[in-house]
Amino acid sequence: MFIQMYHERYMRFPEGREKALTFSYDDGVEADKKLIEIFAKYNLKGTFNLNNLLFGVRSWHNRMDEEQTIATYINTPHEVALHGARHIFLSKAPLPLAIKEVADNRAYLEEKFGRIVNGMAYAYSGVSDRAVEALKALGVNYARTTVSSHSFDIPSDWLRLNPTCHHNDPALGELTDKFLNKKPSDEFKFREPWLFYIWGHSYEFDDRDNWDVIENLAKRVSGREDIWFATNGEIYDYVKCWESLVYSVDGERVYNSSHSPVWVEIRGKVYKIESGATVLFDKD
Repeated sequence: MFIQMYHERYMRFPEGREKALTFSYDDGVEADKKLIEIFAKYNLKGTFNLNNLLFGVRSWHNRMDEEQTIATYINTPHEVALHGARHIFLSKAPLPLAIKEVADNRAYLEEKFGRIVNGMAYAYSGVSDRAVEALKALGVNYARTTVSSHSFDIPSDWLRLNPTCHHNDPALGELTDKFLNKKPSDEFKFREPWLFYIWGHSYEFDDRDNWDVIENLAKRVSGREDIWFATNGEIYDYVKCWESLVYSVDGERVYNSSHSPVWVEIRGKVYKIESGATVLFDKD
């Protein structure tokens, strides 16, 4: 074994999985109900990004009212996240207005759903350096753009998070084939875990009469033991727990100070590191 590979370690998702799949859907529209039914049927998880001051605006893609919105998401395994109170371009707004747009959105969703809400999707993909600084000040952990990466890389800049692709992307089929039929450990050098991140608006399935796109995708991925199905926030939290691992100077011992167990692969063996545990790696 090459000496440079001897100490290399790789993040693995829960139960040692090498791949994760997540979805992100915007605006809180009526069609989300059908999408959630499909997710439930195939045991998938996603994140729904909501604008609280646009509830009940039926003329804008049939948005649900407040009562419907809360009932649709509150008792599901899915995450609710920020999309701005009014769906404005954060990158074009004066800084005080941008801060208010996100702060009001967060305060409302946290009160109504009784949970911490610190994930986001930019309305109109309105990301800028100033917007990012505002989100940092407001305690937002991640924020999704609409720029397709066509890759499965783990995000390096969580406040400029580029998804893999939109569900209507012509490359969806090819990307899905690769994601299902290959794995990171097949690679000689680049063995980092894969994240397949798909986004969209559920009303687009009605507009294009193509609900079969998400149904067929769900069928293909459902039940795969090698994939972790998680919300955007769950993936962010897990990655941050893994990144907080503390290693000894020789790299052979690791301590997990986080609240969650994490999995590490080193020299072809996967280790589960329990919360609060210190583990010594095998050397053979």
